[in-house]
Amino acid sequence: MPIDRIVQCLLASALLAGCASRPVNERIAQVDSQAGYRPHLLLPKRENNDLHTLFVLSFSGGGTRAAAFSYGVLEELRRTRITADGKPRTMIDEVDTITGVSGGSFTALAYALYGERLFAEYEQRFLKRDVQGALLGRSLNPFNWHRFIGGSAGRSELAADYYDEILFEGATFSDLLGKTRVPIAIATGTDISTGSRLAFFQNDFDLLCSDLSTVRLARAAATSSAVPVVLSATTWNNYGGTCGFQFPAWVADVTRSGHERPAARAIQRYHEMQAFQNSQDRPYIHLVDGGVADNIGVRGVLEALEELSASAAFQGQVGFGAVRRIVLVVVNARSAPRTDWDKRESPPGTVAQLLQASGVPIDRYSFETVELMKDRAEISKWRRELRVAQARLAGMSEAQAEASVPKISLEVLDVSFDAIADPKERDYFMNLPTSFVLQPDEVDRLREVAGRVLRQSPEFQQIVREMGGKPAP
Repeated sequence: MPIDRIVQCLLASALLAGCASRPVNERIAQVDSQAGYRPHLLLPKRENNDLHTLFVLSFSGGGTRAAAFSYGVLEELRRTRITADGKPRTMIDEVDTITGVSGGSFTALAYALYGERLFAEYEQRFLKRDVQGALLGRSLNPFNWHRFIGGSAGRSELAADYYDEILFEGATFSDLLGKTRVPIAIATGTDISTGSRLAFFQNDFDLLCSDLSTVRLARAAATSSAVPVVLSATTWNNYGGTCGFQFPAWVADVTRSGHERPAARAIQRYHEMQAFQNSQDRPYIHLVDGGVADNIGVRGVLEALEELSASAAFQGQVGFGAVRRIVLVVVNARSAPRTDWDKRESPPGTVAQLLQASGVPIDRYSFETVELMKDRAEISKWRRELRVAQARLAGMSEAQAEASVPKISLEVLDVSFDAIADPKERDYFMNLPTSFVLQPDEVDRLREVAGRVLRQSPEFQQIVREMGGKPAP
């Protein structure tokens, strides 16, 4: 191409840059709590699934490392045979919900879309592709600048288009509504203004008075993985307060005076929900990587458990009465790359300090969240034992006391590199980069170790036995 032609194209791209526009999420005139992508509507329709057990996977952030590690867990669940209602099944059939942030959101959303097809296509379509290099190449191409420079679009919108090409095929959340053999997938973004979570399911989009069904899965994944500075925030129109939204039943219970215990997390979430409803002062919501607020995708589960325990009315509202067991598998691809800073007198540079200053609090927060969930499991047992004892003191027989207090068990499994016994092998995985490109052998090793860590977990082995299976050696 002649040089003058190249200059003309560059000038044209620069002029068009100011016109970059984003997709606009659609408005709803009235909330319909009996329609849309909502767990309480979709879970009862699941096929080959025990309604008494709520089985939740949470997939952490961490780029392709997290996507491959979480995929390895799905592969192991698919290999694990159980027997339920006298019929052979696999453990993956029991998974009800998958929460995902950043890299983990790709695996969660892709499985919700593909189902069994995921295990034939995901590796080549995403895990073993140089996604990072392709995105960099597209962002440096001047012919693409008009799509993400200026206006309300950004690099994350360019990324979303690419994810559609290689993985999501233009699918929207409406395409997930009729799928009864796959879990509910919930990706999460972070409101950069307030630090609040906004999840991609209709319950949260009701806060914005917006229709999730027309939102592309690719844009949800791009939002959940929009690392600040590296990628742009995605912008969403906020129509909150205009569609007759009613707060869920737990709000009235946790905010009334005389409640037996201040449900601090639930109350905090209520305040966040109020802020989303204020579209007059906040007509736009800017979302970044879900890992900024919660890098393991567990905070929403923790808050939901608090809301359910604080409000019997809310339990009835979402049909929670049949659940007798909750299993939460936290798939955490946290890394801890080595540094040589402590061997030198001079401190690390500014960029290194900034990266470490953001990464360390996220890892510490993730650790505390997992421990909180484990503590909650123990506290739930103690609380039930106390209530049974109180019933016995009130004159009930042991059988009557046991029957008077519903028994709901909570089991929390932590699947992470920390469980790898060999220090050298653990160090290898801890030093894999957080990026969207890995070598094929690195992907394969992540898949293998994920399955092995889950398979060797004593807690997982016990769950397999209780669900009519035989743990693999």
